[in-house]
Amino acid sequence: MNNKYQIYLISDSTGETLDRIFLALKAQFKNFSYETNHFSFTRTENQISRILEICKKNSKSIILYTIVDVDLARYLSRKSNKLKIPCFSVLGDLIINFSKLLNQDASHIPSGQHMLDEEYYKRIEAIQFTMNHDDGNSIADIQKSDIILLGVSRTSKTPTSIYLANKGYKVANIPLVNKNSIPEKIKSISKSCIIGLTAEPERLSEIRKNRITSLKETAGKNYTNLQKIYEEVNNSKKTFQKYKWPVIDVSRKSVEETAASVIKIYEINKKNV
Repeated sequence: MNNKYQIYLISDSTGETLDRIFLALKAQFKNFSYETNHFSFTRTENQISRILEICKKNSKSIILYTIVDVDLARYLSRKSNKLKIPCFSVLGDLIINFSKLLNQDASHIPSGQHMLDEEYYKRIEAIQFTMNHDDGNSIADIQKSDIILLGVSRTSKTPTSIYLANKGYKVANIPLVNKNSIPEKIKSISKSCIIGLTAEPERLSEIRKNRITSLKETAGKNYTNLQKIYEEVNNSKKTFQKYKWPVIDVSRKSVEETAASVIKIYEINKKNV
């Protein structure tokens, strides 16, 4: 007998928003066995009906949906109620409340967040800039960065940079290998937000060893030597302190959490510039 909950994620767009919301929701419950079933670009009553035919075959079905078309959302809610299937709108009440607060009607256009507007092209430009300025490349125009991340190897510089780029920030990252790693140019930059990333040496040693093993690479002994890593980390902290750059310890942080900390520092820095 299958005791897992069947979670049906129904969206009129890509389903990306719904995925992220469910990710945050399920993190709140430890003993939660489930399987997800994704239905994106759901925009007709026929599609809804076919999905409900599948849902009603399982006794532990739960529906979460993001459908901005009011009539279609009501249809799904009405039909699922008849079948006694728990059904929850993720954005419905929020859109209604915002509409009242802003005193304007919502557009109710599916994929509204994916429109090819100015913000979209700004995000694409940020991604391109960030890719070109990864790992210390393209220093010549680094002053155009919104954010510059520095840190020793394996302190999540690249994944954090890419995550931030997807949010529209132009990010450059520079690996700290030795005292000459920092370009003279960034020492006098005032507009870009410069942040140091660090981590516990033991954690870095473990990550570096795993990387070498997984990629079947050969690296110098110093790369994974704990004592040498301690020296790297201590030297990087001294550098950050010297230039009064804020520091984030990424040892126990996910990329998302690190990025959130970076954005917070960036916003504070922006107000003070």
